[in-house]
Amino acid sequence: MADEVSIGDRFRLLAGQLDERGLRLWAAAEADSHGRGGTAAVARATGIAESTIRRGRRELAAGESAGPGRVRRPGAGRKPLTEKDPTLLADLEWLLDGESRGDPEGPLRWTAKSLRNLAAELRAQGHQISARSVAPLLRRLGYSLQANAKTREGAAHPDRDAQFRHINATVQAALEAGEPAISVDTKKKELLGDFKNGGRELRPKGEPIPVRTHDFRDPELGKAAPYGVYDLADDSGWVSVGIDNDTAQFAVESIRGWWQQLGQGRYPEATCLTITADCGGSNGNRTRLWKTELQGLADESGLAIRVCHFPPGTSKWNQIEHRLFSQISINWRGKPLLSCQTIINLIAATTTRTGLTVHARLDERTYPKGIKVSDAQLAAVNLTGDPFHPEWNYIINPRGK
Repeated sequence: MADEVSIGDRFRLLAGQLDERGLRLWAAAEADSHGRGGTAAVARATGIAESTIRRGRRELAAGESAGPGRVRRPGAGRKPLTEKDPTLLADLEWLLDGESRGDPEGPLRWTAKSLRNLAAELRAQGHQISARSVAPLLRRLGYSLQANAKTREGAAHPDRDAQFRHINATVQAALEAGEPAISVDTKKKELLGDFKNGGRELRPKGEPIPVRTHDFRDPELGKAAPYGVYDLADDSGWVSVGIDNDTAQFAVESIRGWWQQLGQGRYPEATCLTITADCGGSNGNRTRLWKTELQGLADESGLAIRVCHFPPGTSKWNQIEHRLFSQISINWRGKPLLSCQTIINLIAATTTRTGLTVHARLDERTYPKGIKVSDAQLAAVNLTGDPFHPEWNYIINPRGK
């Protein structure tokens, strides 16, 4: 792909400098230099037909000449559209560029820039052109089909970077002291059943796994909500797969399961559990039930629970996303998630070359929505806010301590 990008760049530099025969011979030379598959690569990068490139290669091999002052052999081909219609290329570029210039009167500003729509608008301006003829002109101008790219994070909080440093320092201090530190979050809910799952895996040719054509929830199978706990020191994960609502009760119950099954055995001398979490969802910093449920866990375990929330709009920085969830998604790519047991098996089989291990369990309990936490219940939480953004950083101590 990188070679094709370079070929396309060179083609655009030379397109206005060489005549048709010169471009044909240049394309043939490029194809020769790339060896096997070179003709197809040059054709994809430039839009020049493979038959034209092959003819150029024959001409190079035979040392053929079109004759003095000629571009083609006598009687060969039609003149290009841009030669017969000098304003065609400029008008096409104006159509394409109208949106980037912010021109509210641009004719295609609110219309998909398909070959058909571009050709129709050019014909409305008096040009004689078909949709098929628009494609090579677009390649000549350096355009290609591209999807949206998720690169903007939205408005950044002024203390975003400072909070990142605070989280890093807090976690580092916990690890150096031998205390547990975990990253938590809910993975995307998944439909259960023979539904399409993104990605591809090796299968016998012509034998893809058949799945449903529409992703309508199966009322009998429902959805699965995986809630993950990633142990930052141990490079291991714990995932509770719920079948009911993703609530704060479910989130804290998942953390409780990790502590009872794995955490307390790994950290028998622990006095404080550090949790890094997003600002929203079932473990959001404004969720009252999250704090009262954590108080219950602190009382049961005897642990002080220190929580650091990532600033709004930065959930992808949470380490569980790229250390655990991304690896699970890679492991089950292309496989329909037929049942909860399928999900459990695929999650538990997730590993990496660096040593990641994952434990998974099914949580079949119900977690009702809409549980109200009164002011009195919230006030009973033994919570102390950190001097730096106490709404994001706080510690919940066991009551009586």
